[in-house]
Amino acid sequence: MNQLDDLYMEIILDHYKSPRNKANLDHLGDDVLHENPSCGDSVKLDLQLDGENRITQAQFDGHGCAISTASASLMTERLIGMNIAEAQDFLQLFLSVMRGEEEVEKLEAWGDLEVLEGVRKFPMRIKCATLAWHALESRLEALTS
Repeated sequence: MNQLDDLYMEIILDHYKSPRNKANLDHLGDDVLHENPSCGDSVKLDLQLDGENRITQAQFDGHGCAISTASASLMTERLIGMNIAEAQDFLQLFLSVMRGEEEVEKLEAWGDLEVLEGVRKFPMRIKCATLAWHALESRLEALTS
């Protein structure tokens, strides 16, 4: 493993062991639960908005592997302060990068989120990295419909 891989692993493990914005979201129904049946990971996502449709709080709940949990933690950190349109653009770009439709370098401007670029080397783990993002997609659709 090179130094960059070591750094990436350290960041992923930090967010796995001490996830940011993780909260008990039992008050949300199972209709907002997103699951990855191939591995058993699950996540719920809640967003709070201010009067100008800016995200003031982004929280997740669930259980999963290190990549799934770290991805949710990193995503929620980055969402706070965005408006809905920015969050939708952010979501679409991330999913495009994970699908290989956009260059991975696009993640470099997103701080620690770039650690998820290594997941593309392991196609079976992409579902882990994108689970919380699909929950975000559903949440944003609910907020705009």
